[in-house]
Amino acid sequence: MTDRRVIFFDTTLRDGEQSPGVSLNTAEKLRVARQLARVGVDVIEAGFPAASSDDARAVREIARRVGADPGGPAICGLARATAADIDVAWEAVQAAARPRIHTFLATSDLHMRHKLKMSRDQVLRRITESVGHARSLCEDVEFSPEDASRTDPEFLVDVVSTAIAAGATTINIPDTVGCALPEDFGALVRRVAEHAEGIERAVISVHCHDDLGLATANSLVALRNGAGQIEVTVNGIGERAGNAAIEEMAVLIRMHGEALGLRTGIEVAEIAATSRMICQVTGMTVQANKAIVGANAFAHESGIHQDGVLKHPETYEFIRPESVGAGGSKLVLGKHSGRHAFGDRLTELGYELEPATLNRAFVRFKDLADKKRNVTDDDLAALVADLLETSYGGYRLANLQVVCGNPGMPTATIRLVSPTGEEQIASAVGAGPVDATYRAIDAIVREPNELSEFDIHGITGGVDAQGRVAVRLASHRGDLVSGYAADTDIIVASAKAYLSALNRLIVRESGEAQSVEVEAGTPARERS
Repeated sequence: MTDRRVIFFDTTLRDGEQSPGVSLNTAEKLRVARQLARVGVDVIEAGFPAASSDDARAVREIARRVGADPGGPAICGLARATAADIDVAWEAVQAAARPRIHTFLATSDLHMRHKLKMSRDQVLRRITESVGHARSLCEDVEFSPEDASRTDPEFLVDVVSTAIAAGATTINIPDTVGCALPEDFGALVRRVAEHAEGIERAVISVHCHDDLGLATANSLVALRNGAGQIEVTVNGIGERAGNAAIEEMAVLIRMHGEALGLRTGIEVAEIAATSRMICQVTGMTVQANKAIVGANAFAHESGIHQDGVLKHPETYEFIRPESVGAGGSKLVLGKHSGRHAFGDRLTELGYELEPATLNRAFVRFKDLADKKRNVTDDDLAALVADLLETSYGGYRLANLQVVCGNPGMPTATIRLVSPTGEEQIASAVGAGPVDATYRAIDAIVREPNELSEFDIHGITGGVDAQGRVAVRLASHRGDLVSGYAADTDIIVASAKAYLSALNRLIVRESGEAQSVEVEAGTPARERS
């Protein structure tokens, strides 16, 4: 069987950021983009430039700093099928050595009738105009017929033929609402591959959502029926139930590539570090039983399994943890370790810190090592995440004292440093120590919100384990933001996580007026 290389199109920074509560700043997006380049993805969809000035700025920076190498990933910007959106996208990506414009328009009867209020002929004309305009600016143009899996197959072939005739070089077939069955989706991709005019001049891509848990299966069956590109996100994050996960698709092809006749350019050894980074910048933890990157993916509790793994790992490990960067001893560093060893280990874990940031991280590591006998890789990941989370400004925790017990009234006294450097102190009584702490913070920060999610996890085992807290807040308009923190004191971690989310909420509220207004029509947050 001929060996065929699969193009990996990563949309973590676009569709992934559409996960409720996820909002990344430019510095965070640059960190992620650099890591995606290190992983070896072929295309980075860096954002939707017309959605906001912040998104446009981030895409420009990624194009300039990450996309400058002709041998690196192409940098892509999403645009609705309008000249205004396409112009903004081109302005954002044009500094890249390999820029791409990705434009989309809904093609299912359901979307055309109720959302676009357009006929089939009108849709075909709009595709010709928008794709043609994009191609006049950029040689690499991708077109997505949104809701393709629910589009009439004959009309879909006409749509694809029209887009190719107008200059599209990649045709993406999205299962937008994740409703397709694998056999049906494979047949749809094969129909396009066999009947669309000019399809030999374009690459067929697929973008599969996981609403029914079939995103990986649908992406695989598409590859077996003519697709050459798959669109993925790290940890499978994205709208609603998310997207096909890069770690699942990359390892699947790595393990079955010979039988499938497929190969990738993905450095699977970078997968674990990339997964940790996305958890940290988004505040979205991965469930323990998540394939490849979950905490239990390479854990064995059953005595039979333990015995088998000890005798020969492959008895119960089809995938070796070392191959995806998840192997090795968890006992990494202690209080006697030096700065050099500490910096080397962070580099191995995928963190490239500036010297000043590394110094601050080392001080925190020493403090942690004094509290814990053993400092693991997960502890280090949490430490760096917490440091970076608090390095973007905003309110900062200086001191916290909590009194609680039964009987008694839980009381928290807190001292915060404001963005201007002013110290403020407040006390409050609550239903418990966390509630009292949050009430004391609210007395100082005074940013209206509703706590919609509060999640605590132990990072490692033992009574000296660090606690990891993720919170999600809703603004008065219903916007969601996330915050994340870790500490050996779970109340302190709770306070830091709440402050992190509040700082993001304040930035979002103050920046709302700077958003770029986009042309009326399909909502700017509506994607394929």
